[in-house]
Amino acid sequence: MVGSVNLASNLDWVYVSASPLSSDELTKWATRPNCGAVVTFCGTVRNSSTTGHEITSLEYETSTELAEGRLLEVVGEARSRWPELGAIAVHHRVGSVELGDTTVVVAVSSAHRLEAFEAAKYLIDTVKISVPMWKREVWEGGSAWSEETHSIVSVQQQ
Repeated sequence: MVGSVNLASNLDWVYVSASPLSSDELTKWATRPNCGAVVTFCGTVRNSSTTGHEITSLEYETSTELAEGRLLEVVGEARSRWPELGAIAVHHRVGSVELGDTTVVVAVSSAHRLEAFEAAKYLIDTVKISVPMWKREVWEGGSAWSEETHSIVSVQQQ
């Protein structure tokens, strides 16, 4: 996979793509000899939503450049909160994503599990509210922009 990597440290990898995501690839990439913990989170398309329709797929839209820039900000903030982190990867899909497919993957390595778990939770929670990403829910016979919306907040507000 090709995507934005923070070349200054070679420890941060953010990526926004229409291609399928691989949690195995990110877990392997995040594994480092000085890290005893790797936490990987995958968000997948589920069949339910607040609209009451049975969802068959989702469609994500964003500006790749803007989203990857914001992802790097989120990663930078995680590093300032947990300076002992090893590698951090955050990948997000755009375009059409089918039921059961992965839409977002976060992988974090650290010497110890507590920091890796805390950072992974922070990363996914902050990505959801600070990266401009629009989601259309698709069901048999129709579609609509998701009602699960919120104002986009700055990374520092988290």
